Amino acid sequence: MANETALSTARGGEVYVGSDFKDSLSRLDVLYANQLKGQYFDPILFAETEENFYRGAPPEWLNFHISEQAVADGSGTPLIKRDGYDTLVHQIRQRRKHPGISTVKLFHQPGCGGTTLAMQVLWDLRKTFRCAVLTGSTSDITIVAEEVVHLFTAGGQGHQNTVLLLLNDEQILENLQDSIMKKIAEQKIVAHMPVAILLSCVRKDAVKQSDHVALKRALSDTEKQKFDEKKKEHSRKYSDKHKQFHGFNIMQTNFSQDYVKQACEVFSEVQRANRPLRTQLAAFLALLNAYVPGSYLLESQCLNFLKHDESIQPFSGDRMQHFSHLIIAYQPDETSERRVRMAHPMIAQHCTELMAERGVTRSDTARNLLTCLCRDDVPPCLLDFVQDMLTKREMKKEENPISSTEMKDEQERFSRLILDIQKKESNVQSASVLKVASKNFDQNPFFPQALARVYYIELKYYNQADMWAKRAKDRDPQNSFVADTLGQVHKNHLNHLNNPKSKEKATPSEILQLATKAIEAFKHEERLAENECGLDMKGDGMTKVSHVFNTRGQFGYLQVCNILYDLLVRHNTTWRKVLTKNVSMSSVLTSLGDNKLLRFNDLINSLRDEVERKCAFFDKYLTYSKPGMNKDDASYISRDTSDCFRKYVGDSPPKHVKEKCADFLQEQNLAETSAGVLSCLDREYTESELKEITTCWEEICTSNDSSTALVNCILAHIMLINMGVDLPSKQKHLTAFKQKMPLSPKEAPELHMLALLLYWPANSEDKCVFDISQLVQHMKYSYEHAYETYLRSRYLRPLFFIGKGEGLNRIVHRKVLEGLFLGQNKEAAEDWSNWSDEKIFQDPRVQERLLRVEGVVRNYSLYVTIGGTEIKVDVNVRNSLWKPRQVSFYLGFTIRGPVAFGIQTKTAEKVEISAMDVSEPEQINPKLCARTGTTEGQHFVDRHRTALIERVSDEGSILDKLMDKKLISNEAYDSVRALKTTQDQMREILNKVISAGTRGKDIFYEIIKGMRSLRPLITELEESG
Repeated sequence: MANETALSTARGGEVYVGSDFKDSLSRLDVLYANQLKGQYFDPILFAETEENFYRGAPPEWLNFHISEQAVADGSGTPLIKRDGYDTLVHQIRQRRKHPGISTVKLFHQPGCGGTTLAMQVLWDLRKTFRCAVLTGSTSDITIVAEEVVHLFTAGGQGHQNTVLLLLNDEQILENLQDSIMKKIAEQKIVAHMPVAILLSCVRKDAVKQSDHVALKRALSDTEKQKFDEKKKEHSRKYSDKHKQFHGFNIMQTNFSQDYVKQACEVFSEVQRANRPLRTQLAAFLALLNAYVPGSYLLESQCLNFLKHDESIQPFSGDRMQHFSHLIIAYQPDETSERRVRMAHPMIAQHCTELMAERGVTRSDTARNLLTCLCRDDVPPCLLDFVQDMLTKREMKKEENPISSTEMKDEQERFSRLILDIQKKESNVQSASVLKVASKNFDQNPFFPQALARVYYIELKYYNQADMWAKRAKDRDPQNSFVADTLGQVHKNHLNHLNNPKSKEKATPSEILQLATKAIEAFKHEERLAENECGLDMKGDGMTKVSHVFNTRGQFGYLQVCNILYDLLVRHNTTWRKVLTKNVSMSSVLTSLGDNKLLRFNDLINSLRDEVERKCAFFDKYLTYSKPGMNKDDASYISRDTSDCFRKYVGDSPPKHVKEKCADFLQEQNLAETSAGVLSCLDREYTESELKEITTCWEEICTSNDSSTALVNCILAHIMLINMGVDLPSKQKHLTAFKQKMPLSPKEAPELHMLALLLYWPANSEDKCVFDISQLVQHMKYSYEHAYETYLRSRYLRPLFFIGKGEGLNRIVHRKVLEGLFLGQNKEAAEDWSNWSDEKIFQDPRVQERLLRVEGVVRNYSLYVTIGGTEIKVDVNVRNSLWKPRQVSFYLGFTIRGPVAFGIQTKTAEKVEISAMDVSEPEQINPKLCARTGTTEGQHFVDRHRTALIERVSDEGSILDKLMDKKLISNEAYDSVRALKTTQDQMREILNKVISAGTRGKDIFYEIIKGMRSLRPLITELEESG
């Protein structure tokens, strides 16, 4: 079976798989446990593969095999492991102790060995995990999840093993984890170990220090020594040839710019005029590699450009003459075409800079590349590279000074290349490049979209921007994100008029004409977003699939209204009364000074009501949800929304409430809605403000039989109680609400949430006033119809929790828990990592305030029994669902329904689990060890060595615990797992334990004694003496 491919099992063995299994995985490149073992390779191929790697070709599995062979036969030293290696391996092994799916992140600057390090880790762990690289399309994440699950279960139930998956797209991590879990649940797979560990290998130009492994263009002293020794080996083995190992040498010189300058000196001779084809090709490669890490040209493209027939002779560096040592050609696998790229990103960057100094600018090279290589039948890979180079806007990440886990994202205005052209050349040149791309790729919407943005943001050529935005829209007419650009063009033009420094002046009629265009564009975008209904869409300049609801149309509308108000009121203050509908425009035309304005009467009449509707939408959107558990919406969204509401609505009361109350509620921005009331604590209203809001709602309830008014009145009382105000019982309102029960599924989710908060029993034995299961189902139905379209893919904020009190006093707002946990540190209260890792529920003050609810985890779902009926409850942290067991948890409520937080195994099982925990070596009681582990001078381990070897089979868990106690090294761990049989593994474990002396044997004894699966064996052996 030596020629068959094998996958590792959790117990250290191997299971063989055939070609059908390999063919079933189209997205994953699996690294098998016996990869390349026993295969014969031509020595010339060996040498060429190794030389290419050191010259700058990307690593392939053969490189690691070559290194192992060289070490085994004494002909060479192993591949250098950068300092992050041990940390990465340790983090991966630590994740193996956690159930479900976890993530390890490696951030690295381009060209510093990050990909090599990640592949090195996979190679070294291939006999411990089932290792694979995600190489296929991620457009359908469910297919990727299916393949990961298939790899995990290959070989049958008894041969499962954790998948270690290397991927380079951190944007898909969360969706991939959810999809894998759904597949596991759908297939009813019982996982006895973690299903997958996702190793996210992400290139970043700027790498910040964090809990993740970060690899930079800087060597430690230890690394310098390793590289120096390797250089001596290269000198002996390759003679002068090693001087052109640029990939290696740049790292060995600690990423020296002087070395790079010397290597690239040939580019300093380039002339702008009459450049040979090889010089132009070298410039193309340099530009691509400088701005798109991992990019390349296909060999056939290069040969065609150089006017050579690929069937005659393959591409080689020699064809490039003076540039040959800077360019590398390689073949990633047997089925792929050979690829050509620069030897190192630093070389590509410096060559691009040198060319620019010689008059061959970035825009020259980009236009030339588009003209020569992007005309007919462009390979998909080149289209992707060019699109990234010209339209991909990187994220500027600003780290939260309070929380290293929370990042404030802000997107750059343009791609890195376009930004550099604008900075080093001109905005006109950047537009010129995008214009060529737009014409060459005449079906692609993203190039004209980016071009329109250059015109309206930088050049202020609004007519040109309008034209290209419309072309982009025509190329993808159903894409709301593409349609957004047209609205942005007109909005920015309007905003330009609002700038006091602008030389362009406009009359109210011209202002309204422009506002009409912007509003129509944004309303069309909003309609497109409504019709998308969760379909996969592509965002501006981003080829990644987006499942979010596009709110830019609605927000753009509010921004336009803000600007319009400022411009018109500046012309004539009478506009303030017109825009707020306090007076009709027809009645003040004389004062406004232009009878022609009447043609905009319909628009003017619609603004106030439309602003109120859209502000109400964003009030709910921002109160009930956020982009992710560790990510907040940009602060300007809330600010601009509030400003617009104040301008248009704040001065004119709606018709359905008393004037006095309406005036006050509108002054409190949107406290006249349920979401507005629910956000009072987040907005830090004072006690007096909240009391007045509550009084207003009481008055409204008196004169209005609206269910919404009643709910808002009760919610306002709950908010006051959470502020610490002692209120008399409001039985009248509660009785009125009870009379409305049971609620129809068509009622608003806020009503259903209040019903659940009021009537959820204190424990499962309590008699239920209403059918809680039906209430939960109705709330989810109501949420799906009211909010799911808009909040899809967003994290739903917990609004309330069930506490230990009675009546309204037991309903605890999220803000109260944050206050208990974080005290008076209001800034730290924004650190949402306390919710993602649920540290907040470990605080005794929080635990004292909340009520624990009991339930059961089964088939990757959580159920609670109320009144004899089992109810499925959502969970905040899905990794809590991997182990079937009895649990207790805190019950929170989002706008979708009940959610479990702080899930813990019930007390009886917790005792068993804690018994498995092993104390650190220094905490072990020597007397206990001497009494239980030693008999008549002979240690338990020595006395029962043979029985332990023959009868202990859970060596994987033992190894993990020994490594935690630092009793064995990473290398020892791997060497043990590489052994074929459990007996061999156990024998080697005991050899290492015994060699560590009494301390080692004591630790080992405490480990196996604490393992529930081994208790019968340990008891039997102890009783036998």
